[in-house]
Amino acid sequence: MVRPESDDNQAMSNVGISFGSPTSGQGFDVSSTVSAMVANLQAIETPWKNQLTTLESQDTALTSIGTDLSSLSTALSSLTDVDGDFSQMEGSSSDPSVVDLTAANVGAVPGTYTVVVSQLAQAFSYLSSSISSTDTLSGSLSIGGQTITLSDGTATDASGNTIPQNDTLSTLAAYINAGDYGVTATVVAGSSGSELALLSDTSGASGAVTIDASDLTDSTTGSAVTFSQQQGGQDAEFSVDGVSMTNSSNTVSTGIPGVTMQLLEASPNESVQVEIAADTSQVESAVSSFVSAYNTVVGDLNTQEGDDSSGNPEPLYGNPNMAMMQEQLQEALTSGTASGTISSLSQLGITANDDGTLSLDSSTLDSALTNNYQDVVGYFQGENSFGLNLSTALTNLGNSGPDGLVYLALQQDSTEESGLNTNITNENTIISNDQTQLTTELNEANYTLQEIPSQIDEVDELYSAITGYNENPNG
Repeated sequence: MVRPESDDNQAMSNVGISFGSPTSGQGFDVSSTVSAMVANLQAIETPWKNQLTTLESQDTALTSIGTDLSSLSTALSSLTDVDGDFSQMEGSSSDPSVVDLTAANVGAVPGTYTVVVSQLAQAFSYLSSSISSTDTLSGSLSIGGQTITLSDGTATDASGNTIPQNDTLSTLAAYINAGDYGVTATVVAGSSGSELALLSDTSGASGAVTIDASDLTDSTTGSAVTFSQQQGGQDAEFSVDGVSMTNSSNTVSTGIPGVTMQLLEASPNESVQVEIAADTSQVESAVSSFVSAYNTVVGDLNTQEGDDSSGNPEPLYGNPNMAMMQEQLQEALTSGTASGTISSLSQLGITANDDGTLSLDSSTLDSALTNNYQDVVGYFQGENSFGLNLSTALTNLGNSGPDGLVYLALQQDSTEESGLNTNITNENTIISNDQTQLTTELNEANYTLQEIPSQIDEVDELYSAITGYNENPNG
């Protein structure tokens, strides 16, 4: 740093010292004099501080633009991502009481499918004979090969674990449900008392469970407790476009790729029409969000071309980075190869205004999505497409390192700010040392001035002593 001359003499030459008559002895105000001198010395920092303020204002504007560019990239990615809004589907069923659609996700292919449900899936179930809800049980119950041993006074399972004594149907059901027996137990009210219902946890033909209650007894009455099968397990049987299929449950996600159906009723003589279509409303919303985000960025750039509310130029007025951003954004709007019938944004209802912002005609967009959906997808996602080219442009302009335009501009400003702050810090150190030295020197000078009257008195006394002349005859 080259520091202009700023020694103490220069500081004093710019500061007047008022101490009245040199012989008055009143001296001068050292503190205010030093402060005035230091203010002169600090003037060297003013250009640095002004430049620092300018750079910080530019940083604020650049950061805001970078944030809005990032938001635009996010809005665009919902259209360029193959798993984004273009992949979202919706479906309907001609008879939702037989086949109901619960989801149409990524991978679903638009079209109309014919579904016939011949048989619903069901799980194995068993029901015990009726006993009183307060009766206790003894003996053993085997479920799927696992034996539960019950007895009055002592009760253990196959692993030797103790279970509640004097078991009733309710405590037995709770114990079964707490274990891993492959069934769910429920106590139901029968016509002659309580009954224990066992339902296989696995739906379909593969969910068969063997129940052996040959050694289970109602200890209160001495009667045997028996179980009877209420329904056998079976798979759902259905067809899609004439292709026969089975499924262990009535929730089917393999019949139509990307589509989850719920089979609700067996109706082998009815053909249910399932229609899968693109969710154009979600795409339209995504395109609208993209246009809005684009306009925000263009608004940021347009703002920097004028003055602020005080009539001063905006921080980035005349900055070449602003012109570069505008140029690259405008070029990206017309880039990309055609996708079928779609070759420009105007065919999607997106047109440019005089200020560079975009307008969206929803009816034109809706028509394009209805009649040329896949071409619209290709315009955003195909090789060398508009969507991918704009995405690349936004990456090059944004605040992501190492090559984003905003990122590089902020890095450059940061380097300059660091240098200016170093200069200011170093200058403050010099000024602090000067302030200390000035205070010492001026305190000494002030003391000398204040001593002049007493020194004059001493001279007068010496003169009188030598000459006999008394300047003060009344003294």
